[in-house]
Amino acid sequence: MSPQDSAADTLAASPAPATRRNAVTLSCLQALGGASPAIVIALGGLAGQQLASRPELATVPVTAYSLGLAFGTIPAALVMRRLGRRYGYVIGVLLGMAAGLIAAGGIYLQAFSLLCLGTLCAGLYSAYVQSYRFAAADAAAPQFRTRAIAWVMVGGLFGAIIAAQTIIYTRGIWPAAPFAASFVAQACIALVALPLVLSLRIAPPAAAARQAHGGRPLAQIARTPRFMVAVLAGVISYGLMNFLMTATPLAMVGCGHTVSDATLGIQWHILAMYGPSFFTGRLIDRYGKIAITTTGVALIGVACSVALSGLSVAHFWGTLIVLGLGWNFGFIGATSMVTDCYRPEEKSRVQALNDFLVFGSVAVASFSSGQVMARGGWHAVNFAVYPFVAVVLLALAWLWLRERRGGTGLPA
Repeated sequence: MSPQDSAADTLAASPAPATRRNAVTLSCLQALGGASPAIVIALGGLAGQQLASRPELATVPVTAYSLGLAFGTIPAALVMRRLGRRYGYVIGVLLGMAAGLIAAGGIYLQAFSLLCLGTLCAGLYSAYVQSYRFAAADAAAPQFRTRAIAWVMVGGLFGAIIAAQTIIYTRGIWPAAPFAASFVAQACIALVALPLVLSLRIAPPAAAARQAHGGRPLAQIARTPRFMVAVLAGVISYGLMNFLMTATPLAMVGCGHTVSDATLGIQWHILAMYGPSFFTGRLIDRYGKIAITTTGVALIGVACSVALSGLSVAHFWGTLIVLGLGWNFGFIGATSMVTDCYRPEEKSRVQALNDFLVFGSVAVASFSSGQVMARGGWHAVNFAVYPFVAVVLLALAWLWLRERRGGTGLPA
């Protein structure tokens, strides 16, 4: 290789300053936007328990959040396709602010339905937040896309920290309306994101509108092997992570461990989910998207094996840590695979379909987890995971063999 070729390769591997700036800004937005669901999931059930007419309705606010996320993905994509990502994200931020204020008002007024409306709006806000990773990829050169996605996902780690500290310092401010101040703080965190959104340098609405037309029919794209396997891997990675994560605190308390032990386990889980993002992109560049996605899905199966090997605090924590690591590799790898499946004019439709399927599975998983746990116990929860892991591993192996033989199915 000549010195000129080497220098060209080095330059190609380095992101342009504007690309790097956008990725960092989107990572900061992910941190602020990621605090919203963490607050809802941590406090939604507790607030619901105070306001619900029946105990079994206590988790409805969290379910409302999941439904808002699942059903908000396609409308969010339509808004961004028409107005551009930047102004779409402004609408998302406004929804985030409204979510916190409405939920706080519901707690203050003792109105359960208003609390649920607030958490539903938080889900709609998250539908915009979840597209940050695609925005970073779309603005980057092909060789930097995977690392741009990983950079954005790093923001989720800081989002969990922001949420935890927000809850600690605000939950008792108004004793007459517990947790209301935390939801007001959630609205303030969304407000902080507004100047960052306005500083983004993404294609203007006119360019976005021109890209929205043309391209292949969505049904044709959805039938391509790489897209089908990528979506399957994303759905299973996120769905199984949520399925196990939801059941673990219940299982720990049921086995006699303290709520503090369960809370600390979830904290370790979140660190394992987002911490590896510092190097996941480089691993994908080195070993390939299919290889890292396969590793992530396999680790989810390993997490179940750890869970089935004992019921001590160490076993539960080990399960959550391995599960978080598996989600990171599986979800980032699957997202990177999806970015290979569309042309620029097709991106909004394909990304919306992917996120609708992925986050729709999260709503199903969170509901199913409680049902399986109540009827079959902790062991049944873990045994239920293995068939899904096996199906995805077989699909990834099939895709790898197919592409190795030359049939990539990537868009021209």
